[in-house]
Amino acid sequence: MSVLKCRTTLRSAAGPPQRKSVYSSTYISRTGLRAYSIPPKSDASVDERPLAGIKVVDLTRVLAGPLATMMLSDLGADVIKIESPKHGDDTRSWLPPSAPLPSTTENYPRPDLPPESAYFLQANRNKRSLTLNLKSNKGREVIHRLIEQADVLVENYVPGKLEKFGLGYGTVRKLNPRLVYCSITGYGSSGPYAQAPGYDVVIEAEAGLMHITGEKGGKPVKVGVAVTDVLTGHYAQSGILAALLKRGITGKGSRVECSLFESQIASLVNIGSNYLIAGQEASRWGTSHPSIVPYQVFPTGDSYIMLSAGNDTQWAILCSPAVFDKQEWVDDVRFARNSGRVENREVLVRLIEGVLGEKSTAEWCERLKGKG
Repeated sequence: MSVLKCRTTLRSAAGPPQRKSVYSSTYISRTGLRAYSIPPKSDASVDERPLAGIKVVDLTRVLAGPLATMMLSDLGADVIKIESPKHGDDTRSWLPPSAPLPSTTENYPRPDLPPESAYFLQANRNKRSLTLNLKSNKGREVIHRLIEQADVLVENYVPGKLEKFGLGYGTVRKLNPRLVYCSITGYGSSGPYAQAPGYDVVIEAEAGLMHITGEKGGKPVKVGVAVTDVLTGHYAQSGILAALLKRGITGKGSRVECSLFESQIASLVNIGSNYLIAGQEASRWGTSHPSIVPYQVFPTGDSYIMLSAGNDTQWAILCSPAVFDKQEWVDDVRFARNSGRVENREVLVRLIEGVLGEKSTAEWCERLKGKG
């Protein structure tokens, strides 16, 4: 369950106000708003955090948007998450795993409702929740009141969708000229793919990340977490903070746009510049690096170890008596400099594998401790 502090009466556009509590935990289930009282935390006051007093209307779901607004809440912002009355955020149903249901109903008045998914909880802490039907007049009235009092609005709808509800940037900036309005999309607000929904794994494939991920000569694979969503969430938070700083100078709000596609392209960093500057197309290297040797996972006597020598000094340390005890490798013209090690990669990797196989991973970690 999502735990947070609440000092106001939360309402559902389809029902009566919930009971007011000085401190309460509130969260959305598929059937509506749930609330129960909890004691206040003993940690530092929210009022001491850098975004204390900043109000955020969160119209996002899944990961990129919720992660951005959660980071704002971690900095002290008051985030109100708006969800569909029918099913809430999609990730609520992404289970198992889920948080265990309490053994007692003392502070949990609706034990008949489903558990909260771990996926949902990891991106929605410190938020207040509210179900609103944005298609109804009452729902739009409520959201307009919230926007009038807000500092930030974050949304991740397909471009043009919120305009149908009277929530596009051109409309809400008239309600609140100081509002920072952040849009998170799949492919941006213009261009041939603007109306297409964005999915992390699809954009990993389209924007190049999957092409460079996987074993050499093997098939493309996705990263183990939804890294495109995570990166976009961080870019969104950074843009929002910059816009708030600008508002402190000009007194006016502004619009921030982030897309999954552009965030993924930006994350290619040196891989992208290798192509733009030198025409070098990237390929899959597994855990290896195209420009550094050694830099990969090696087998040891009992498992595996990730080894990296980012420069010639570190290489000399690896070959020292305290670690590999292979001074002859440093003196070998094939391996003395990184460019030579890259050129003679296969030979050197076989030599290193032979040495590392003589001891366990724990023994090598002990030898390497403090050497880098």
